[in-house]
Amino acid sequence: MNQELCMFESAEIGHAIDDETYEAALPQLREALLEAQIDLHEQAGRQIIVLINGIEGAGKGETVKLLSEWMDPRLIEVRTFDQQTDEELAHPPVWRYWRQLPAKGRMGIFFGNWYSQMLQDRVHGRFKDAVLDQAISGAERLEKMLCDEGALIFKFWFHLSKKQMKLRLKTLKDDPLHSWRISPLDWQQSKTYDKFVRFGERVLRRTSREYAPWHVIEGVDANYRSLTVGRLLLEGMQAALNKAEPETAALTVGPLAIHSNELTLLDSLDLSLNLSKDDYQQQLITEQARLSGNMRDKRMKSHALLAVFEGNDAAGKGGAIRRVAAALDPRQYAIVPIAAPTQDERAQPYLWRFWRQIPARGKFTIFDRSWYGRVLVERVEGFCSESDWKRAYSEINDFEEQLTDAGVVVVKFWLAIDQQTQLERFKEREKIPFKRYKITEDDWRNRKKWPDYRQAVGDMVDRTSTEIAPWTLIEANDKRWARVKVLRTLNEALEAAFARDRKN
Repeated sequence: MNQELCMFESAEIGHAIDDETYEAALPQLREALLEAQIDLHEQAGRQIIVLINGIEGAGKGETVKLLSEWMDPRLIEVRTFDQQTDEELAHPPVWRYWRQLPAKGRMGIFFGNWYSQMLQDRVHGRFKDAVLDQAISGAERLEKMLCDEGALIFKFWFHLSKKQMKLRLKTLKDDPLHSWRISPLDWQQSKTYDKFVRFGERVLRRTSREYAPWHVIEGVDANYRSLTVGRLLLEGMQAALNKAEPETAALTVGPLAIHSNELTLLDSLDLSLNLSKDDYQQQLITEQARLSGNMRDKRMKSHALLAVFEGNDAAGKGGAIRRVAAALDPRQYAIVPIAAPTQDERAQPYLWRFWRQIPARGKFTIFDRSWYGRVLVERVEGFCSESDWKRAYSEINDFEEQLTDAGVVVVKFWLAIDQQTQLERFKEREKIPFKRYKITEDDWRNRKKWPDYRQAVGDMVDRTSTEIAPWTLIEANDKRWARVKVLRTLNEALEAAFARDRKN
């Protein structure tokens, strides 16, 4: 046999289970699967993601249909990712999958998943090995993050030998009652079988990890493949039930300079910078007009704009956002205020609620607070574990890299004020009726933790200010200065992206 196909040899030897053995084993398996499914649902601590891949005609659909019969179908979501829609094409590639993740306690079965897409693209020559390797690495990082967040991932490759596939097609073709079961994809894959299996082996070898291993299932015998898949699911679910918490591998955190200078960087900001009223009005109008023109530029068809606004309480984020919005057609942008996660959001990985809000090409999304809450408020207030926030630095860097790779221009602002300015603004808010809603007990409580937040901000900037998505520190004691600098930075970021387009 071709040496390249050795990974699948054990799935081509004729595994089979007779009907009597199958019928004897089925009742106990079904009962145990249903019990494990319900227990995991009641725990609501893990989502179950089942990826279905492999050879056409190897029993993928039939097996999933049985699983829905054996378990509670109300807790199972079957998702099929076919040809990308226009909406999906306007977003980063993994956006379509993030939107469809099952909630914790539920099972999502994905046909046409990220492996299907990369294999089809490579087999049909849409990209070369280097791009395939990049896609493989991206899949590994995605699955690692999901597993660290508590997901159970089962990856099944349903296999047929080339001879078995051709025999199936001939048998169905000659049977008038069943020839309709042959799909165009069946014929297509019969012509590209060798390539598909060769690249499939490459993908499986690179992405089979302890936290998300591949299972190769011989698909000829329905009894064998059904019991095998059911038993593997049961084994994985029962193992998860016996663990109080998901295991977390050694932490990977963003690099930290040996001579940490993040506090010096923040402290060295010249917070006395200011603009006179006349200069402010002139520069504000100029930068707003510039932003309006950039957003209408035809080159925006290749880009989206995403702005993150973080900063000290009372630093003027809302006012800066309003001046940005004033320059634009309301149909061009969306403002997403981020508060404590809802119950539905807590049932997902923490980046899920942000992935759902990523702008399409030609659009602009403004995040008033953001995913950086994981390494700021959640870290300082103890809302997540130390391993969670330390892991988040590299997860966020990877997230933002995926965005920029897809043409999203990511601009991140930290609006900085000193403690005295914050105190003055707090007192002003308490005195003025229409500003009173802006001040809460949490603001006063957070103020007492100023050193803790300053340390967290320093670490955040040091570990997540990258060449592709740098932080811009805004001197915000003077609101006029801050608003103009925000607008100017947005314009410079867009124009730099347009300039890179010309070079490419």
